[in-house]
Amino acid sequence: SAPQATQPIATPVSVNGGDEIVEMDRMRKLISGYMVASVQTSAHVQSFIEVDVTNIVKWRDKVKTAFEKREGEKLTFTPIFMEAVAKALRDFPGMNISVDGDYIIKRKNINLGMAAALPNGNLIVPVIKNADQLNLVGMAKAVNDLGNRAKAGKLKPDDTQGGTYTVTNVGTFGSVFGTPIINQPQVGILALGAIRKVPAVIETPEGDFIGIRQKMFLSHSYDHRVVDGALGGSFVKRVAEYLEAFDANREY
Repeated sequence: SAPQATQPIATPVSVNGGDEIVEMDRMRKLISGYMVASVQTSAHVQSFIEVDVTNIVKWRDKVKTAFEKREGEKLTFTPIFMEAVAKALRDFPGMNISVDGDYIIKRKNINLGMAAALPNGNLIVPVIKNADQLNLVGMAKAVNDLGNRAKAGKLKPDDTQGGTYTVTNVGTFGSVFGTPIINQPQVGILALGAIRKVPAVIETPEGDFIGIRQKMFLSHSYDHRVVDGALGGSFVKRVAEYLEAFDANREY
């Protein structure tokens, strides 16, 4: 017969006089349950890749003032990264799936979850629907709208439904990379690390030189039950390729 799943044994916690006991709020209890369930469900494995985003940083610096004046929206890095992820998901539909028991559901739409911190410290994942169909202005508007409404506690239930892949920004808090937990029933989650100025080898026809470049790490957690290393690694490499090939002269 199949082995029974062992129940975790609760470790007794001793409480001292000066300690304070606070019950988790309802949302934190739910998040706690989701996290444990995801780790027990999916065989998490990670691939990491370093990306040179110098062109993106320079381009954003150049256009952000005019962008805000014209569109009435701040231009952060998030929509630029989301655009690359949506394009890579179109290239690798095997990452845009869900698992239901022994069945794989190939998702028709690319709905990108965007992990956001709430003012009370809890986490929520609003979803950009049909993200691959948005241009950069549309993506920026969707990212800012969902982010602002998450902060204000004004997300509707539909805003957090139907995600097919999730992106989380660990760089906001200074982390270089992370090993995020998959948002079930999805099969992958991408963590964006902090952008840092680093010395880098620059290859030229005259030889190799050291220069200062803006770099970041992408950390891809994926479900090894259904995604092998070739797909998981190729997908995150494709995201990196889109970011590194970013046209510094593009219009938004």
